Amino acid sequence: MSWTRIPLVPAGHSKPVGKYSPGIALRSEAAGELVFVSGQVSTDAHGRLLHPGDAGGQAGVVFDRIAAVLAAAGLGLADLVSLTIYVRDLRSNFAAVSAVRNARLGEPGPSSAFLGVAELVEDGCLVEISGVAAGGTTVREPQ
Repeated sequence: MSWTRIPLVPAGHSKPVGKYSPGIALRSEAAGELVFVSGQVSTDAHGRLLHPGDAGGQAGVVFDRIAAVLAAAGLGLADLVSLTIYVRDLRSNFAAVSAVRNARLGEPGPSSAFLGVAELVEDGCLVEISGVAAGGTTVREPQ
């Protein structure tokens, strides 16, 4: 089975720090699509941190950014099959991040890992989330 690799860069996303895509869709005529979403943090289109000191607010922005990457592939949050959630100060921020996660995702939720970390890529970031989604065959080649 062959796969076509399609970079996903939603309009309004901040420029990645380093050489990576916000998401990659793998398309196969036989198997549909898998979309891999790079770790997303709470920044605006100019790379400025949003909601400093507020893990719940940052988680909301992160899920918006994940939704934008998935939308570029014709998918949505309901298509997520796996999430990896990185949180600074896990004991203090778990409840706020978990509440946002639970509000944004339906049942059954995706498989998930919640990890406490010492640092994230941007100063002040409290939450970073990456994920994998599966869907139909709607991703189009970049023009």
